[in-house]
Amino acid sequence: MANKKRQILQICHSYSPPFLDCARQYATLFKKTEFAVTTVFLTGKADESLVEHTDSDHVIFLETPTKKLKGLKRKLIKRIRSLCADKSFELCIAHRTKPTYLALLATKLPVISVHHAFGDFERWGRRLFINFFVERLLLVGVSNAVRNDIKHFLPQWPDDKIQTIYNHININNSKNKLLQRSEARQRLSLNEDVFIMANVGRLHPDKDQKTLISAFCSALPELPANTQLLIFGKGKLEGDLKQLVLELEIQQNVKFMGHVKDVKYYFKAFDLFILTSDKEPFGMVLLEALVAGLPIISSDCGGAKEVVETTGTLFPFADEEALSGKLIDAVNCVASNETVSSYVKLKETFSDEAVTELFWDMDFIKKTLD
Repeated sequence: MANKKRQILQICHSYSPPFLDCARQYATLFKKTEFAVTTVFLTGKADESLVEHTDSDHVIFLETPTKKLKGLKRKLIKRIRSLCADKSFELCIAHRTKPTYLALLATKLPVISVHHAFGDFERWGRRLFINFFVERLLLVGVSNAVRNDIKHFLPQWPDDKIQTIYNHININNSKNKLLQRSEARQRLSLNEDVFIMANVGRLHPDKDQKTLISAFCSALPELPANTQLLIFGKGKLEGDLKQLVLELEIQQNVKFMGHVKDVKYYFKAFDLFILTSDKEPFGMVLLEALVAGLPIISSDCGGAKEVVETTGTLFPFADEEALSGKLIDAVNCVASNETVSSYVKLKETFSDEAVTELFWDMDFIKKTLD
């Protein structure tokens, strides 16, 4: 008779991007071990097609209306307690603040609270609440920048209670799903002889596509005539950005591609990837660009800097002139060998294997799951 597996609980707010993959990342840490992972999604309709993407042993959809996540959440606490009564969980991984709140009140488990954004502890109430549970809690930032933000708001916390666990990627699986250049371009209706610069993200002030469009316009006289900028995504600034393109009279060179499902599998269609975000907590899209072997230009903000500083080119956030120069330089040296060193860092720092090794070497994990 096979030995009964030890149990890990993972609680996620939802499975909307990027959190479905975040669930996968943490479940992957327990692959080929004596542990089984149960992943709980608080919101979202049950969707069995998503289960295989979580890499979890069990998936539970609580289908809680978003409005029910406000206040004390007594019913959810009872549901989590009931779930825990059926299994002898030894550790809970909670993504974001609401799942952390539930994990701490509904269980007596050690909790890894994963933070994917800046400012999670700006509210004094959250700081007050979290201080009651310091003994059984590990706060994790998805980058050193997020970790340092947490430390800023919780300066009294021990350093070993606030750590970094980078977002990570299954390199081989991601590579195998990439469309080859010709097929990707064909599906996106792109000509083979066009030099493509691409940006992927919400059309939102934090992503600063305005600076990208203006910098591209300034660089355009120095770029090959067949250069195009593709902007993927939807958002509240779409109308404003399209109007800016018209005012600059560059509509022949800039295309708004809208939302493209699984756009990460089309990355080989591009020649250059550009991220212009402010306060990017990490930038999973950067790992996807590295897997595709793309040269990268990124703003020097937040966690994005930690990915790009030795694998691509950085520019000061919102500096149109600096970005314009970087675009020109990138076209001139796009065939450089930077992708070689980029792959090394991808494998040694941001791969599933690298982060799994780091995870099991953490003192909190050794003490909790010994």
